[in-house]
Amino acid sequence: MSHSPSPDVGLVIVGDEILSGKRADKHMPKLIELLAARGLQLAWADYVGDSPERITATLQRAFASGSPVFSCGGIGATPDDHTRQCAARALGAELELHREAEALIRERMQDIAREQGTPYEPDRPDNIHRLNMGVFPKGATIIPNPYNKIAGFSVGDVHFVPGFPVMAWPMMEWVLDTHYQHLFRQQAYVEKSVIVFGAMEAALTPLMETIERDHPGIKVFSLPSVDHPQYGRHIDLGVKGEPGAVDVAYAQLITGLQAHGVKLGPELVR
Repeated sequence: MSHSPSPDVGLVIVGDEILSGKRADKHMPKLIELLAARGLQLAWADYVGDSPERITATLQRAFASGSPVFSCGGIGATPDDHTRQCAARALGAELELHREAEALIRERMQDIAREQGTPYEPDRPDNIHRLNMGVFPKGATIIPNPYNKIAGFSVGDVHFVPGFPVMAWPMMEWVLDTHYQHLFRQQAYVEKSVIVFGAMEAALTPLMETIERDHPGIKVFSLPSVDHPQYGRHIDLGVKGEPGAVDVAYAQLITGLQAHGVKLGPELVR
């Protein structure tokens, strides 16, 4: 079975509250989980505070990457929300009120009025201000928000969602399933490794380099530990990639390790 090349999926997390430690980022572990369920991996992640200059520069790199990128946070309408404006600046595009996003915001305002038993007043200043949440770079498309109808937006392969996990996570999942099914690689990716005792990474590096050279598309990984609760000092050394290629590369890895005379522990398959 042939598969599309695995994309370098990226993640941008925006917000001073993450960098200051007031809040812990939950988006990266969740995106890793969502990608893994579809046979994909996260290639990179950037954290950036509420500096418009830094956000703009980060988004310029995201747009230039040509790969799927998720940006979480900063798309609201308060003074510390800069992501929508920075996205437009990074693109050299104008901002405009997206008609479909506007309709959804107005629908949400009517829902709130109905729930509160108050009349819907579309021209009330706070309701007019809420429409700013539908102001996106020209040419953007919306990402539906199943939680409260306030849409996110996409421009090309860069996708902007709120910072709230209850909103962001289903929106990221919708983007993956709507736009990137052709890249999914279920049952087409595996990691196989062995616990190695009594060896130094430097001594094993030539073996790792040989395996990557002999098996294009295979990645070798080495995860040393000095105080593991079960294995103590060891290296979790393995290969990852397409199952068939992994089996061949792993066999070469084991042969090479045996030639080094190291002690091998349990094998791990993920």
